[in-house]
Amino acid sequence: MRKLPLTGVRVLVGRARHQASALSAGLRALGAEVLEIPFIKIRKPRTYAPLDAAIRNIAQYQWVILTSVNGVEAFWARLDKQGIGQRDLSHLRIAAIGPATKAAIEARGMKVSVVPREYVAESVVATLRKKVKGKRLLLARAKVARDVIPRELREAGAKVDVVEAYETMLPGRSRGRLRAIMRNPRRRPHVITFTSSSTVKNFVMLLCGSAGVNSSLNGLLQDVRLASIGPITSATLRELHLRVDIEAKQYTIPGLIAVIKRDFRS
Repeated sequence: MRKLPLTGVRVLVGRARHQASALSAGLRALGAEVLEIPFIKIRKPRTYAPLDAAIRNIAQYQWVILTSVNGVEAFWARLDKQGIGQRDLSHLRIAAIGPATKAAIEARGMKVSVVPREYVAESVVATLRKKVKGKRLLLARAKVARDVIPRELREAGAKVDVVEAYETMLPGRSRGRLRAIMRNPRRRPHVITFTSSSTVKNFVMLLCGSAGVNSSLNGLLQDVRLASIGPITSATLRELHLRVDIEAKQYTIPGLIAVIKRDFRS
């Protein structure tokens, strides 16, 4: 029987539990042993009031920017709650970061006007900068996120309203499991995947109990490959004094799977 490219390779997937399946399935299809321990948990915001207010006034917006599948799900759940349908959104242009976000929007019957070439905030700004002067934009995103998009588009002459659609938090239940496998040479992964800056920060918090990397963590990671979905996540790894051994060229889950496969072929 033909040996698969990742046979014998243990990969730790740290995505939120409900989002881990695509990455895990892709890695298993290549023969990897996948360990799923979420570094991040998605929950509802403490209040939907700002998002609901924006949705009630959706006719005043020309653009909506959605940066994740989580944002799409929250946005449409609140639309449904208020009885606002596709016809009420027909005037909008929608920008989506990444193909998964685009697919989630299109599954709800809406057309996506813009998907930036690279799936990072800076590329959204570059794509929209000349299109939004004098326009009103709604950005629905996580509670804690980089401010590149609203800051730069306001400088380009747009009015940008930022509303919280969901919140990310540390999954406390992961702490014991993560520490146990990292300290066990027989279970320690060969690769750890990071799909956002939040997964990096939370990984360190779960293992070290603080935001700072200590010598014991560096020792545990000595023979472990750290795989990043893209340059923003890689920058966070480096800020925390961690290596970037593998970085996806296309900043998507398929891109991350492909680069891990390539790394173990070489």
